Amino acid sequence: MSRVIKILGTGCPKCQSMTKVVQTVITENNIDASIEKVEDMMDIMKYNIMTTPSLVIDDAITIKGRVPSKDEILALLI
Repeated sequence: MSRVIKILGTGCPKCQSMTKVVQTVITENNIDASIEKVEDMMDIMKYNIMTTPSLVIDDAITIKGRVPSKDEILALLI
């Protein structure tokens, strides 16, 4: 089953870092997932969060306001 990953953020350096870390984990572990960047503030606000970057996996908010480690992301995806 393919995982749906959304990265919520306006494109700031932290948002870009989170995107790179998530892409690296998916590639290194051959995880079936799609990544969608959500940069529109109105769309981000639908998730009722006030801090970015935030990570949404299969419509569940998993991380808010920080860049997670590769191990942390892997644990969320397996």
